[in-house]
Amino acid sequence: MNVLFLSNDPSLCDPISPAHLRMRAYADEVAKTGGSLHILTRAKEVCEQQDGPLFVHGVRAFKLLSPWKLSKLGKKLILKHGIDIVSAQDPFEHGLAASWAVQGTKAKLHLQVHTDYLSPWFTRESIYRSPRVRMPFLNHVRVRVADRVVRKASGIRVVSERIKQSMLVRYGNGIPEPSVIPIPVSTDVPPKVELPPRPFTFTLIAVSRLEPEKRIPDLFAVLKRLKDAYPMLGLVLIGDGKERKRLEKLAQSWGVADKVLFLGWRTDAWGLMQSANAFIQASAYEGYGITLIEAALAGVPIITSDVGIVGEVFTGYENVFAAPVGDPTNLAALTAQFIEDSHARTVLSLEGKRVALGHLANVRNSPADIVADLAEALTRSV
Repeated sequence: MNVLFLSNDPSLCDPISPAHLRMRAYADEVAKTGGSLHILTRAKEVCEQQDGPLFVHGVRAFKLLSPWKLSKLGKKLILKHGIDIVSAQDPFEHGLAASWAVQGTKAKLHLQVHTDYLSPWFTRESIYRSPRVRMPFLNHVRVRVADRVVRKASGIRVVSERIKQSMLVRYGNGIPEPSVIPIPVSTDVPPKVELPPRPFTFTLIAVSRLEPEKRIPDLFAVLKRLKDAYPMLGLVLIGDGKERKRLEKLAQSWGVADKVLFLGWRTDAWGLMQSANAFIQASAYEGYGITLIEAALAGVPIITSDVGIVGEVFTGYENVFAAPVGDPTNLAALTAQFIEDSHARTVLSLEGKRVALGHLANVRNSPADIVADLAEALTRSV
């Protein structure tokens, strides 16, 4: 079985990057079928590499033109290397490119869905009780693209049961039943790392890209609501993104700048989590939720919006505190309860870790599982 992945990860051209090493593990599994794994990816510079059964083809392409360019190059690779199945990393731009690439060939289309794009919050910006967050107009287009592309797929891999069920509700028998294969997460928790000096003692920690869908303003709204009643409360924010400058101004204008410590990207984020009193996130949607698993493994009690694997792995009021998306008032009430109830923090941290370990012990997400899913897709007709 010869496989082609369409990706958007420039680090694949770096032979020692985690992404490249992960793909090499997939390629080794593909090799057991007598084939090889090719990856076509957008990259900063053109690259052509071979690492055993793994072939990386890095190309430069403007984002708006990438589906057209990737489809043309993808078709050339299909014909040159006898590709049997093309797997796209999303059902949007890459899914569209893959669907064009397989046209007129014998190759099958496989899709990977890492984003809960059928959540209403994929396009919604606010409700009456929450701050307005500008979501990209492109998300509206992506939903329409996905509606067309998924019906052409012979196989679909999703990372959570939430995504699977939302797709079955929308498309019914019009798509193959998605396979739930989550994202691998290590259980090797790094040592604890002390947080930098900060002007507050009860520390919430958030680890997130600073992008609209993460709804960081909801976290600022929590601080704004609670700052007078709980002056010891503050937020350590790990991550970076295009929203950072706007968020810094927002924290200033809302009078919580002294309650927020921006640390930017940190390679020791998992260690830093262990020094916080609680982990918090307010995401509009998540496909899976790696940071929830990491926080649970770190023994940190969790406050989260109801996204990703909440309801599938974690249960509200049993092993996490969960609030509806776009509801900072609810998040604030849960935070106040955490501050006042140390027993609840202890119980939820213990239960969260137990549940996360149980999930990871039984989850199906090995390279062999990925390759088996591709092989199964080859047996289906669209």
